[in-house]
Amino acid sequence: MAAIQDLSTHVGKEVELKGWVHNKRESKTLVFVILRDGTGFCQCIIDLNNVGEENFNVATSLGLESSIVVRGKVVADERQVGGYEIHVTSFDVIQNCADYPIAKKEHGVDFLMDQRHLWLRSKRQWAIMRVRNAVIYAIHNFFQREGFVQMDAPVFTGNACEGTTDLFETDFYGQPAYLTQSGQLYGEAMAMAMGKIYTFGPTFRAEKSKTRRHLSEFWMIEPEMAFYDIFDNMDLIEKFLRSVVAEVMEKCPEELEILERDTTALKKTAEPFIRLTYDDAVAIIRGEKEVNGKRTIDVLEDDLAQTKAQIAELKSDIEQRESAIAAGGMKKGQVNFNLNAIDKNKNTIKQLEEDERNIPQWLDSARNFTYGNDFGGSDETVLTRMFDVPVMVYDWPHQVKAFYLKRNPDNLNLARGVDLLAPEGYGEIVGGGERETNEQLLIEKIHEHELPMEAFDWYLDLRRFGSVPHAGFGLGLERLIAWICKLPHVRETIPFPRMYGRLKP
Repeated sequence: MAAIQDLSTHVGKEVELKGWVHNKRESKTLVFVILRDGTGFCQCIIDLNNVGEENFNVATSLGLESSIVVRGKVVADERQVGGYEIHVTSFDVIQNCADYPIAKKEHGVDFLMDQRHLWLRSKRQWAIMRVRNAVIYAIHNFFQREGFVQMDAPVFTGNACEGTTDLFETDFYGQPAYLTQSGQLYGEAMAMAMGKIYTFGPTFRAEKSKTRRHLSEFWMIEPEMAFYDIFDNMDLIEKFLRSVVAEVMEKCPEELEILERDTTALKKTAEPFIRLTYDDAVAIIRGEKEVNGKRTIDVLEDDLAQTKAQIAELKSDIEQRESAIAAGGMKKGQVNFNLNAIDKNKNTIKQLEEDERNIPQWLDSARNFTYGNDFGGSDETVLTRMFDVPVMVYDWPHQVKAFYLKRNPDNLNLARGVDLLAPEGYGEIVGGGERETNEQLLIEKIHEHELPMEAFDWYLDLRRFGSVPHAGFGLGLERLIAWICKLPHVRETIPFPRMYGRLKP
């Protein structure tokens, strides 16, 4: 038995493929089946003259997602999906399906989410999951090459890492426990034992948020490094992200093509990242400081005008194509070409109309941002639209950052935290910083955040016994995948998303 991904090594040979009917079209004497087997997609041509009338009739009856076994000769054809096709000599049907719920038409998001167990079979979702796999593999490759040790933090914790307002509380043998927000505190303990470690596991946030960036259950990668300061940390973040993106682009060209991902922004990660203090970032957001001779306010106003012009142009193109089809006289191939172009234009219009709605909000956010506030999604978008590479913002007002971040020794009002913001409006995908080593300052921050002191006694031991400068960061896996694939929502980045209002399937 062969796999579709290996057909290049079987050209001119007879193979057997096992898979599912992803799509099908037919003529009087031919049935064209797009077969998928989990490793890829391949056109299989069933010819009446080769298989006989009885088997040909069976082939014409196959429904979407019918499971079959085909045997035939591998033929190279660059025009076909995957670059190869099978000229079928015989086939067997394992199960002939009827009434597959996800038809070849437009479906609403809620319907597709309800059918997530089946939606995963679509070509787009297949491509996203393959990218996810490549991202995970690249992450492990990077840290293992860099001499990190993978360690595991507990999922049940007795304390909150970043406050208690968004924790899932559970009953742990009669006492309260929480599903972890982060493995970072435990990562610090493990780094004091191993030097450089990383954890990779599920984390949970109980925020009742339905934004495109939020999940209730998601995966975090959290390295922690002894003897690192914030600047060493930023160097590692940049090196890490550059390595992961490059490896994914190398391994997943077909998947990114299926997703119609313009990889220009991904290739830009080879260039130096932008590093800004919080003060400079705020000045840029508010339009008080120019970037390459431009102010955010002007850029956003220009973007809004261009967006409206693009929408009008695409709508005009749709009208012309629809009129041409209605006039008749087109061959079937031309009709299909124009229908596909219309569908593509409509999808582009949906994305542009979202920008048309959002840009006025971003303008309002930029004009009214108050110094000392944390960045919201709008603020991150405004800032990153000024650059075409990832942006790292560091030295934040300590009031808006986690209690464990070190104070800037030159300005105790600032915490040595860093957020990495992805371009193209994807916002924060990495958060981290240098950790506070002063026991008394930590105690003050624990009181300030109204956290139970007894839950952190073990954590304070790390400052009492062999304390050293150390730093680390957390990467949200799903947010990284959303940016790499340029997806409108993180719900497509994980096999079975769990978010506010969604627990099934």
